[in-house]
Amino acid sequence: MEKVLIANRGEIALRIIEACREEGLFSVAVYSEVEREALHVREASEAVCIGPADPRRSYLSIPALIAACEITGADALHPGYGFLSENPDLAEICEAHGITFIGPSAEVLRLCGDKVAAKEAAKAAGVPILPGSPPLESEEEAQKWAEDLGYPVLLKAAAGGGGRGIRLVRTPEELKALFSQAKKEAERAFGDDRVYLERYVPAPRHVEVQILADKFGNVVHWGTRDCTVQRRHQKLVEEAPAPALSPKLRDRIARAAVRLSEAIGYVGAGTVEFLVDGDDFFFIEINARIQVEHPVSEMLVGRNLIREQLRVAQGKPLGYTQDEIELYGHAIECRINAEDPDRNFLPSTGRVWIHSLPGGMGVRVDTHIYQGMPVLPYYDPLLAKVIAHGEDREEARTRLYSALRRFQISGVKTNRDFLLSVISHPQFARAFLATDLLERIKPSQ
Repeated sequence: MEKVLIANRGEIALRIIEACREEGLFSVAVYSEVEREALHVREASEAVCIGPADPRRSYLSIPALIAACEITGADALHPGYGFLSENPDLAEICEAHGITFIGPSAEVLRLCGDKVAAKEAAKAAGVPILPGSPPLESEEEAQKWAEDLGYPVLLKAAAGGGGRGIRLVRTPEELKALFSQAKKEAERAFGDDRVYLERYVPAPRHVEVQILADKFGNVVHWGTRDCTVQRRHQKLVEEAPAPALSPKLRDRIARAAVRLSEAIGYVGAGTVEFLVDGDDFFFIEINARIQVEHPVSEMLVGRNLIREQLRVAQGKPLGYTQDEIELYGHAIECRINAEDPDRNFLPSTGRVWIHSLPGGMGVRVDTHIYQGMPVLPYYDPLLAKVIAHGEDREEARTRLYSALRRFQISGVKTNRDFLLSVISHPQFARAFLATDLLERIKPSQ
């Protein structure tokens, strides 16, 4: 493996470019016609345009990506997160063309992408799962399962992920109204209309485990992360380790994640996600890619997870055991998005003008913004991730508050002030976390 094509954009593309440089590999950036001046295009060893602004004809086009590999001689492809990062067809086609796909095999990606099959694999590995139905063929079948599970229930897309394709159903009337609608939306969004029901857990914690596995069967975890602070099932604030959990419970969750990863033959970096309800935890899904929130784990472990992905893809062993991983301190991350809280968080477009960016002890900013950069309507609104690390959670939280205050840009609306109000709220400060936190505290916008 000598040259890596990065099938992505934004801050994650920059992270991969930097990791390639550290690992002594050449990098190839791809870009759409409207992103010729993007920072990842400037920083890569070389760059190639793969199509127009519409992601379906550029970043989501497998033929365009494979052609870019052939044109540039790239012998590996890193998908980043989002876009085609969990697409088994891309992994399969890469293999057919002799291109190393930096991620799990197509077989594992298909398993992880099917939420029902992944739950069955977790159950077989002895990992707790929430009671639920198989994929449902009819509304009548759904009504029967909902009665057996007990209302309220969650109606979920079997091929969904990232918080998409989820509906809370409180009554039989709601299920009747939502069932066919959910199937149609699942088909449009994921190309798969299968839906299923799952028992609803009110106000749980959302806890995940970062795992890393090599091609020799070695699997380790980098501890837990808490991603409970969410809006519309989308994560806003992430931290590691998951606070307010006993060391024993954290260890049980982490061991379950490793056990499942070993059982399915996982290779690479991935995240196993759980709901935590008191002292009980239940498997949700496996994100078979690098996560947006991976920097908080890096801050605790002191290793570059992207570089670890590259090393594993080259066939190198991990080189360390679980006992040799030491987690130090606490880290918290906020996602700064180009969106307008005063307009129900609608995406905001314009040009970015930077007035101040944070830095200093224990502060990290992962971003792709530059002075005058256009924020376009075609892509994810993520502008930056601001991460703070401290000896304990309160030190990390205080540092993050100061860092967010120093993150000052204009030209587009952002959720910075909203995030400031969340992390400064007494309930967040005391780690009184649950998925209904934002409803309880009603942070200012």
